[in-house]
Amino acid sequence: MKLLDIGEYKLSKKATLLMILGIFVFSVACRMIWVYQFSDMDSFKWNNELMINTNDGYYFAEGARDILNNDLTDSRSPTDTFVSKLTAFLTKILPFSLETIILYMPAFLSSLLVIPMVLIGRTLGNTYLGGIAALLSSITWSYYNRTMVGYYDTDMLNIVFPMFIILGFMLSIKQQHIKYTLISIISIILYQYWYSASYSLILALVGIFAIYILFKDRKNRLNFLFIALLLFSMASIPILLKVLLISGIYLATYYLKDKILAYSLYILAIAFLLVLFTGGFNPILTNLKLYVFREAVASDLENLKLHYFAVTQTVREAGQIPFEVFANRISGHTITFILSLIGYVLLLIRYPIMILTLPMVGLGFIALKAGLRFTVYAVPIMAFGFSYFVLVSSKIFESFIYNETTLKYIKGIFISIAILYALYPNIKHIEQYKVPTVFNKQEVKVLDKLGQIAKKDDYVVTWWDYGYPIRFYSNVNTLIDGGLHSGDLNFPVSFILTKDQVSAANMARLDVEYTERREKEHFSSNLIQEMKDYKFNDINQFLNSLHSKNFKLPEKTRDIYLYLPDRMLNIFPTVNLFSNLDLVTGKRLPQNFFYKTQRFRDLGNIIDLGNGIKIIKNGGKIQIGRKVLMLNSFIVTEYDRSGKLQKHIQNIDPTSPIYVIFMKSYNRFLVLDKKMFNSTYIQLYVLENYDKDLYEPIILSPFAKVYKLKI
Repeated sequence: MKLLDIGEYKLSKKATLLMILGIFVFSVACRMIWVYQFSDMDSFKWNNELMINTNDGYYFAEGARDILNNDLTDSRSPTDTFVSKLTAFLTKILPFSLETIILYMPAFLSSLLVIPMVLIGRTLGNTYLGGIAALLSSITWSYYNRTMVGYYDTDMLNIVFPMFIILGFMLSIKQQHIKYTLISIISIILYQYWYSASYSLILALVGIFAIYILFKDRKNRLNFLFIALLLFSMASIPILLKVLLISGIYLATYYLKDKILAYSLYILAIAFLLVLFTGGFNPILTNLKLYVFREAVASDLENLKLHYFAVTQTVREAGQIPFEVFANRISGHTITFILSLIGYVLLLIRYPIMILTLPMVGLGFIALKAGLRFTVYAVPIMAFGFSYFVLVSSKIFESFIYNETTLKYIKGIFISIAILYALYPNIKHIEQYKVPTVFNKQEVKVLDKLGQIAKKDDYVVTWWDYGYPIRFYSNVNTLIDGGLHSGDLNFPVSFILTKDQVSAANMARLDVEYTERREKEHFSSNLIQEMKDYKFNDINQFLNSLHSKNFKLPEKTRDIYLYLPDRMLNIFPTVNLFSNLDLVTGKRLPQNFFYKTQRFRDLGNIIDLGNGIKIIKNGGKIQIGRKVLMLNSFIVTEYDRSGKLQKHIQNIDPTSPIYVIFMKSYNRFLVLDKKMFNSTYIQLYVLENYDKDLYEPIILSPFAKVYKLKI
């Protein structure tokens, strides 16, 4: 054990505070690199400020905007969330715009991580242990990626709160005083309010804390009170009742300690039952199903079952990742990760209390199966592992350097080099991680104009990636967004974008009107309710019936707009997946052909599009792999000087299923089959070929186009 002893180095409170402040400034400064890189990019700015770089951030920004405008009537706006309320509060008290606040909040709030990191090291007896860990964890890949300037989301504090919870645990155990439990209790309450999916981690942390202290000293009745107070803080009861309950027990313990301790086991039993009967374990099963057990999602109502495509099958954050990516995201480099892992194991041996961090490590390591988003949870704990490994390794010099001054100097150099070695790949990552804003200025101009045309109750139909930004900039409703994108909700929107114009128009009106009905009538599925109302027993027959212009639609209650951005071309095959399946069996239908490229070579008679696809000019043919096919049509589109789209169409073989579109203004080729070619998105956005009975062009921009539904 002496070999693993790194000594007691508890800096003074003033020195500790200066260390925290210095590392905090370092963390914020590293995040300002992104601002420096894009400060001259006018296309990334709106209202004279850089825009944020995460779609989900616009969800909370919408809530903050509505709070500031005193518009609390829309139940879909997150005006009751902690993030939106805090953002609105900061905007009110600080001399900055909402756009500036949401841009920089992540950098400052996430850097608060250094506080519990340093203090945990100090609690273990070595402030430098926490300082080195804080320095590394504050800018490590995955933590930086999810807390950089512009990444305005709950991730700002999603690691900060758990580390404060662990800090409170350690202080409670070491100091044996209930006042330190308040650090954990307050953090738990705030964490639950801040992040709705935090419960599983909180439960795991409280569980490991309970096991540890009961195993260590089960006869200590104060431990029962520690656990009981933590359970009360977790219970799904009104926050006022929760505060009163905890405050009452805390004060009673303070003034009537002996009497309260005598009943501590009963208080613990009551707390456990309260958590159990308020659904204490349900969130765990939900999260496991969402991220670990991924499959087609079924919607079932009165024996009518439809199978949809699960969104987690397409989200990279929810997919398995290679080990190298896993290691880099947790520590910045594979070697650093291995050293951190070794250090963490040694840390557990030297300081058994670090067992309290196992849930964080476990959740982080789940990333190998459940997706890269989880790696961030292991970052601070592995940083402790690296810090400890470095401090233990520095002891090697004690075996052959006996001069205390020289030893201290050599140790300092060694530790400094090790820290720089660990920081370097992370700083390089920050320099190279040039994430663009969610939208560019021209796209936001379209949304701003749409907001001036559409009413707040109107709907905009588009893919879920753009839902939150549209609601923020245009102040309208959307069918799907970053939070509402389950398979049954995605299917109608995918159908609208990828099917013919008549079917799309009918589905758009149906889905919007039934979405409004569902708000009042609370039926579980739009499609199933539509089938019942239209007296269809077969979903495929119902969907085929939408192809008719004579389909009887429900009464129109609001306007519907289609938002069709150029950037959707990048994900169009993915969009198609959600409706290109048999809803009865859940099996995918034959894959449609869609190929997009801006990398091509004109070789005279042949245009090489890459990936084995070549256009043969003579005869109007195309080679796809080993197959040579006639082209149905070759279409060239380009914008003239007035900004109007011009089309040049060369019809070749009407029996061929393959079309080629050269979008000259974008220097882009599209190769697509008949279904993709006739899709509403391609016809309306790429070709501006719209059915005048069904659609009216509202905004026609090279960046995005908006059509109004006439029916």
